Amino acid sequence: MIQTQINNINNSKNPSSSGRLGGAIYIHIPFCKQACFYCDFHFSTSLKKKEDMILSLIKEIEIRKDELKNTIIESIYFGGGTPSVLNTDEIQVLIDAVYRNHTVIENPEITLEANPDDLSEEKIIELSKTPINRLSIGVQSFFEKDLKLMNRAHNSSEAKKCLEIATRYFSNISVDLIYGIPDCTNDEWRDNIQTALSFGIPHISSYALTVEPKTALATLIKKGKIKNVDDEKAEEQFHILIEELKKVDFVHYELSNFGKEGFFSQNNSSYWLGKPYLGIGPSAHSFNGIQRSWNVRNNAKYIKAIQENTLPIERETLTKTDGYNEYIMTGLRTIWGVSIEKIEKDFGGKYVKYLEKQAKKHLEQELLIIENRVLRTTPKGKFLSDGISSDLFMVN
Repeated sequence: MIQTQINNINNSKNPSSSGRLGGAIYIHIPFCKQACFYCDFHFSTSLKKKEDMILSLIKEIEIRKDELKNTIIESIYFGGGTPSVLNTDEIQVLIDAVYRNHTVIENPEITLEANPDDLSEEKIIELSKTPINRLSIGVQSFFEKDLKLMNRAHNSSEAKKCLEIATRYFSNISVDLIYGIPDCTNDEWRDNIQTALSFGIPHISSYALTVEPKTALATLIKKGKIKNVDDEKAEEQFHILIEELKKVDFVHYELSNFGKEGFFSQNNSSYWLGKPYLGIGPSAHSFNGIQRSWNVRNNAKYIKAIQENTLPIERETLTKTDGYNEYIMTGLRTIWGVSIEKIEKDFGGKYVKYLEKQAKKHLEQELLIIENRVLRTTPKGKFLSDGISSDLFMVN
């Protein structure tokens, strides 16, 4: 099953007859009803500039239409923020703008991130009539105490109700869950997983609660109002997640992502496989195979620049070493791993020798394994993959 899924992603809708690369478009909707204590993403809780923002997003799509001219779009992803604060007409005009300015495959994956409190039955039915064909729902936990600790806008009953309704109208749904929450026991964590699975969800994205600097969570922990995150407990719950999802045939295809066969995220897989993608909106990142770029992380500055027909953007051209380091980082997070042959072909023998030298201790500790000249993390090494990657990086 895993090999089938790998092949499906590697060849997914890859329009070889056109000679074009497959790629993705990400649209950042920088609005939320309220701020979650742990969140470090760019957003505003004021919707006053929503109309100006949508017009600016459309205009940026138009301005940047030639950046992926040799690419055919396989997926469109509305992230944020909370894209579900948009109504269906606003979502549709943004999708229309993508189609006007880019070549899009037939039946692309189009994902909308959504919070349970936005997903009334009426809203879900409206969304089902748009080109949106995948929902990524930010549940995070089904326990009230966890939701209050994180300052989520929804409650447990809203989360369950929205999933019950959403699964009637959408077959492709992903649920976000957070582990390592202070005072969330391992039994409660198992309950969270099983509750999500009880709705027949085919994809779960799950992340450790992380204390980012300058967030409300960091301040509350510093003041002693919330317990600090326990890394050992987070690692325990990560392995519980792997065990529980393996029992029901979910494939752990990326460090934080698990999917049934046929339900891997096309959009996120584009990032991990090094495909080109265009990020639209404030703070959004883009990659064209040679350069990375990112927009200003400020709504007012973003809107002003776009209205003046300028791009509020910074660019960075990747060196060969940058490319190697990024491939190591993304490869070790996924089931595709790191191909020694690809490193030899794309970067040269010097990089292969360096990788083999740096990987030696991790191979001896059984954190890494090499099979058919592909380097992957072992089950023991998965939780540590980011740290292992940094050990394999080449520093200029």
